[in-house]
Amino acid sequence: MSHTSIAFIGGGNMASAIVGGLLRAGRAPQQILVVEPFDEARARLSQDLGVRVFARPEAALGEAGLVVWAVKPQFFTDAAAPCAPWVGQALQLSVMAGIRSDAIARLSGTERVVRSMPNTPALIGQGITGLFGRAAVSEADKQWVEEVLAPTGRSLWVGKEADLDAVTAVSGSGPAYFFYVVEAMMAAAVEMGLTAEQGRLLALATCSGAAELALQSVEDPSVLRARVTSKGGTTQAAISSLEADQVAASMRRAVLAAQRRARELGDEFGA
Repeated sequence: MSHTSIAFIGGGNMASAIVGGLLRAGRAPQQILVVEPFDEARARLSQDLGVRVFARPEAALGEAGLVVWAVKPQFFTDAAAPCAPWVGQALQLSVMAGIRSDAIARLSGTERVVRSMPNTPALIGQGITGLFGRAAVSEADKQWVEEVLAPTGRSLWVGKEADLDAVTAVSGSGPAYFFYVVEAMMAAAVEMGLTAEQGRLLALATCSGAAELALQSVEDPSVLRARVTSKGGTTQAAISSLEADQVAASMRRAVLAAQRRARELGDEFGA
């Protein structure tokens, strides 16, 4: 990994997760700069991580070879203006939802822009991040981005920027779908007489194990499902109930609704 400094514009949860990963990977705290306007957040970043923190953009940003945009989308335009004098020579990496690369290129002053869509398991190093790079982004730039994000989990490059809306719908919002299912399984466990904690452990361990099994298997999830679904058995009764309620179709509609909303947010926050 390059020894060039990395600057973060915004020091919230996702930025902190990436910074923590960089430090664990061996990067020196003094090579990381964070612009964070909130006093409490700055104090936390300084005390817990030991990185350089600033209340507002300063000339030190010019040291950065990579700038990570981690502010809330609605604040991007205001945050970008005072940073622009110092960041135009750096590679830009956005972890903001909805802000398209055209806007980042225009306001940062460079075409070297990578957009990403992480998800919350990145906070424990188990995430997956969708990535799109503009034409000016080199293979070396892409490798640097992958190295920076590696401690947060896996990464996946997509060929066109619009594909990030699909990534948002599947993996960005996906943890919420999972938690929704777990909540229902826990409620059913309690209804059947188990304690809430027993239901929680059973649901989470089962879902986690099933996901790991699918990841390690070369077979399609439909095949793995069929193996559990004995004719006339308990699993078939459950699957038949789900099919009668058209859960699969509902799930597809939900994911497509998330994709549409991602596209709308991109329109709202600027091209």
